[in-house]
Amino acid sequence: MPLNDIPWDRPVTIRLQCGLERTFTGVYDALDFLENEWPLRHGERHKRAMKTCRGALNGAIPALIAREAFMAACLEAGMATVMTTSKMKPHTYPAAAKRISAI
Repeated sequence: MPLNDIPWDRPVTIRLQCGLERTFTGVYDALDFLENEWPLRHGERHKRAMKTCRGALNGAIPALIAREAFMAACLEAGMATVMTTSKMKPHTYPAAAKRISAI
């Protein structure tokens, strides 16, 4: 990961047009993909995502906005985002569990 990267709280996994899946963990990785590996079709959302990612790397735009813009550009180009399951354990609420078991 480059030193100037801004990681996202949740990675974005997309399905490329060839069928392979690729995961992006931060703004720099997404911008590199947008600039150097993007399919031929460049639309309005692609331009907006590049501008937003650059702004996030400069500290002017929140990383979450850049993440959303990147996902919109991927959808515009026909690359669907892939839903990944969280590896985190579900949060339990001990107080609620005690009340339920007491009933």
